[in-house]
Amino acid sequence: MMTQRISLTEPPKNSKLFVKAALGAVPLLSQRRASLPDRVVRLEGFRVDPDHLAAYCRATGLRFGDSLPLTYPFVLSFPLAMQLVVARDFPFVAVGAVHAENTIERAREISVAEPLDFETHIENLREHPKGLLVDAITEVKVGREQVWRQVTTFLHQQKTSLSGGPKPEPKPDEVPPPPLRALRVDQKMINRYAAASGDHNPIHTSALGAKAFGFPKPIAHGMWSAAAILGSIEGRIPEKSTYTVKFGKPILLPSTVNMYADQVAGGWDLALKHPKKGYPHLTATLR
Repeated sequence: MMTQRISLTEPPKNSKLFVKAALGAVPLLSQRRASLPDRVVRLEGFRVDPDHLAAYCRATGLRFGDSLPLTYPFVLSFPLAMQLVVARDFPFVAVGAVHAENTIERAREISVAEPLDFETHIENLREHPKGLLVDAITEVKVGREQVWRQVTTFLHQQKTSLSGGPKPEPKPDEVPPPPLRALRVDQKMINRYAAASGDHNPIHTSALGAKAFGFPKPIAHGMWSAAAILGSIEGRIPEKSTYTVKFGKPILLPSTVNMYADQVAGGWDLALKHPKKGYPHLTATLR
C-alpha cells in the first residue's frame, strides 16, 4: 500500500472538522475499520500570526515574545491531526476521545519569524483496558532542520479484549503538600483557550456536551494545563528539552488546583493536584 500524502496550503478550519467529527459519530454515516489508514498530512511554509500567538499566551498565561512557547506548535498542528482522525475510515470517532498523554521534543527555540513545515501521521493503534489508544506524530522543520517533534496519545473509551480485568486498588486520598501556588481555572478561561487552540470539543465548552460523554461538568483541555503549568518555570526551560505529560483525572470547571514544580537533576518534575484529595490532574517531566 502506498502512503496517501495530503499537502495543504493552509491549516484546515476547525469548525468544519468538528462538523465532520459530529457527523462521524452518527452510526449510519460511519464506516469504521479495524486498522489505521496510511496517510500523512503536510503543511509547508506556515507563518505564525502574532495575534494568534498573543491570544494563546493570554489563554495560558505564558509569555508573549519573539520565540514560540514550548507547547504552542501543538495548537498549530492540532487541525492536521484532527483532519486524520475525522476521516470516515478512521477506527473510531473523534468526538469524546480523550487526550491521555503527550511528549514534546524541542531541538532549539523557534522564532516567530521562521517559516514552519509540518508533517503529521497517526500510528500505533493498540488496546488498553479503557479503550483504544493511538499516537498522532507531528514533526516541525525549518528548512531541513527538525526543530520540534510531538507524540500525542488519544484514548477512545470503549470495550476491548483487555477490559473487565481486576481494577487496581484505589489509592487512598492523601492530603497534598503545600503547593508552589494555586491555579484557578474557569469556563471563561477555557473558552478563551478553545478559541485560541481551535479545540471546541463539547466536553470542554458545553455542560450538555460534557454530560453526554459522562463528565458531570465541562473539563479543562489537557494541553491548557500542560501549557499553564510551564508558566511557573518559564525563563528556566532549556532550549533543547523533552516535555512528557501524563493526564490524570480531568479538571472540572470551575476549579482551583495545586501547582507543583520541583527542580531535579537534569530538569523539573511538575504536577497539578486536587487541593483536598491530592490526586493528580497532570504529572509531567521536563528534561
